[in-house]
Amino acid sequence: MSELALGRFGVWTFDFEHLAASRMRESIQELEELGWPAFWVPELFGREALTHAGFLLSCTERITVVNGIAQIRPREPRWTHSGANLLADAYPGRHVLGLGFGGAQPGTKPLQAMRAYLDDLDAAATVNPEPEVPIRRILAAYGPKMLELARDRAAGAHTYHVTVEHTAQAREILGDAFLGVEHAVLFETDPGKARDIAREHLHPYLTQEYNVAKFRRLGYTDADLDHGRGSDRLVDDLVFWGDLDTISAKLHHHLDAGADHVGIQVIGTRPGESAMPHWRLLADALLPR
Repeated sequence: MSELALGRFGVWTFDFEHLAASRMRESIQELEELGWPAFWVPELFGREALTHAGFLLSCTERITVVNGIAQIRPREPRWTHSGANLLADAYPGRHVLGLGFGGAQPGTKPLQAMRAYLDDLDAAATVNPEPEVPIRRILAAYGPKMLELARDRAAGAHTYHVTVEHTAQAREILGDAFLGVEHAVLFETDPGKARDIAREHLHPYLTQEYNVAKFRRLGYTDADLDHGRGSDRLVDDLVFWGDLDTISAKLHHHLDAGADHVGIQVIGTRPGESAMPHWRLLADALLPR
């Protein structure tokens, strides 16, 4: 398997977008104390990816911070390189630069754009000192060609909202390269309530053209997509809900299918609230003693 060792499970969350810096600091420090080896942060609602990662790294001593993802569209390659270079120098082996296209744009092909971006990234010149531990990067990837690019031009791939079956397919393409899989979980045992909350979370993804195309590639039909609502089958595949034992068992299915690491996204908390009680439970159940 991959030389990029992040442990079997990590935390993946949007929650820090809604927290003040002081609460972010307290939360990431508690997660580190609980033993979480990796913390994944997206770039969507306003926090700039590399600044965000740098702040979290400055608050901690051991945990690895992964950009899941830093978008390539708004950031020139030379600035991505210089920012990641500084983080690699300041925090050796503790930052992973996750890159992704960041959504569809008319007239732009994500694969072509990513390949060109990597070319510019690799060609970027700098007068800054080179870090002893080189920049480590992974790519957001779903389809075969992007997975191949992640295998050939990065340390591996990061997938988001995919099934266990997709994890097995991705492993075949990636070979020994790193495969980090995000999966959403919900601590709710009532099927009706759980699926309602899960559908609210999934709705934006079920109404975006490029995400709908991804779900079709995963084998879901028009009936499963249900005009953005999502069938029970699709919802249950993309959000693992139930009690702690049920959720834990399902998360291990990704590892069994070939994932190196699973970034767990706890959903069901409102903006400004903390999922920390759930992270504590998951740490007890999933992390090495």
